[in-house]
Amino acid sequence: MTPAELILLGLVAERPQHGYELEEVIVARGMREWTEIGFSSIYYVLGKLRERGLVIETSAPSARGKPRKVYSPTPAGLAELAKAAEAAIAEPHPVYPALLAGLANSPAIPPERLAAALETRRSLIGKRIVTVRAAIPPGAPDFVQAIFDYSLGQLEAERAWLTHYLGGKTVTAYDVKKELKAFYAPKNTSWELVEVPPLRYIGVDGAGDPNTAQSYKDAVEALYPVAYTLKFADRERPFTVAPLEGLWWADDPSTFVSRDKTAWKWTMLISLPPWITDADVESACSVALAKKKLPAISLVRVVTLEEGLSAQLLHTGSYDDEGPKLADLHDTFFAAEGLTFNGRHHEIYLSDPRRTEPAKLKTILRQPVKKV
Repeated sequence: MTPAELILLGLVAERPQHGYELEEVIVARGMREWTEIGFSSIYYVLGKLRERGLVIETSAPSARGKPRKVYSPTPAGLAELAKAAEAAIAEPHPVYPALLAGLANSPAIPPERLAAALETRRSLIGKRIVTVRAAIPPGAPDFVQAIFDYSLGQLEAERAWLTHYLGGKTVTAYDVKKELKAFYAPKNTSWELVEVPPLRYIGVDGAGDPNTAQSYKDAVEALYPVAYTLKFADRERPFTVAPLEGLWWADDPSTFVSRDKTAWKWTMLISLPPWITDADVESACSVALAKKKLPAISLVRVVTLEEGLSAQLLHTGSYDDEGPKLADLHDTFFAAEGLTFNGRHHEIYLSDPRRTEPAKLKTILRQPVKKV
């Protein structure tokens, strides 16, 4: 089955349609950005599908009086659609871009003209990226968004290759764990003092046991779509999405030692690269909310922390094993250093608890402090 046949069979499987309706859907979804279906070929392809018994043709009245030919899938068509779609997803297929044929013959081109042609291609790829992004329908279903994400990924990869081939420098992705190693990759496992610079985050506030409170699950699920929307909004300044972090506090600080999690209040956070603005976050929230439809995304806000002098260590093990280290901070380290609290308890989760056994979880524990 050709890509054009697969696309048209899928569209009439969504609902019976005539040729003009199919053309409107193809345009609205930006399908011509990633597949070749000319308007004049729609009925030709539908005819081939009908000959194979994959669609049936019926007549329906139209506003102009002349009946329209409406197409819908047959049971055999639906079965073939599922089979062909699965194969198209699972099986890599070779592509034959004209660019490769051109590169194979590039020795015949004067060097300055070759460079100019590559630069022209890079410019056009950039314009195409803008066009594809603009074509993404607001509130598009996940499968439609995935199509655009894939297309953008391919275009971005080619633009990066062109930049490298033309002698440009590859931009290294910003990674807060590498840029601020003292605060995101410490080695000390006993309390030490550090001076934390002001940092900005996206955050969601809440309260209750993180293991059972739905609000906690909603908060974490809201942060990541916004973070990744920011990541993919500007490929010219790539960055790695930072690890999840949390500010924790309670009316009675001893609940952190006793692990009475129902009394905890929290703000879950993801660090932002320094160039991301409040307006960027607001825009990303709107895009992510339209795409994912998670109500908690509306709670995402920009958070600025100025923690300054802080006690910090790297904890390895279960979250529930943090109690003794926090008791040591409160009862021993504070007294020895003449310190007291100066902000909310801060944790940075370097491990994914879904993929890491509890004994190997790595968490940075941080407590802003001040001299007594």
